[in-house]
Amino acid sequence: QVQLVESGGGSVQAGGSLRLSCVAYGYTYSYSCTGWFRQALGKEREGVAALYIGGIYTGGSRIYYADSVKGRFTISQDNAKNTLSLQMNSLEPEDTAMYYCAARRGGYCSRDISASDFAYWGQGTQVTVSS
Repeated sequence: QVQLVESGGGSVQAGGSLRLSCVAYGYTYSYSCTGWFRQALGKEREGVAALYIGGIYTGGSRIYYADSVKGRFTISQDNAKNTLSLQMNSLEPEDTAMYYCAARRGGYCSRDISASDFAYWGQGTQVTVSS
């Protein structure tokens, strides 16, 4: 049974930073697309960042970001700890949302970071940015 467990959310002022982590149980991050999504109140869930780490013979590595977070957020993966992370800097009130990590059942990432591509989801962690 696959379980994704997020942590690291909280409340910060605009301009601050947070680091989200997602530990996977029953799932290995290697060679599958993993990503972060967020959903603000009254809005649809949107893809924030996606990461695929492959080898030379498996398509190399790919990282995609939503335009709204480029240059501020960084997605990374620690295979030894089976942990996916999202470093969020220069946070803005518009970043306030519930953040979810997600993983595909194998396969690459798509540039549009579509939620329908992902089979496994964490329970979410709240990020609140005040002005």
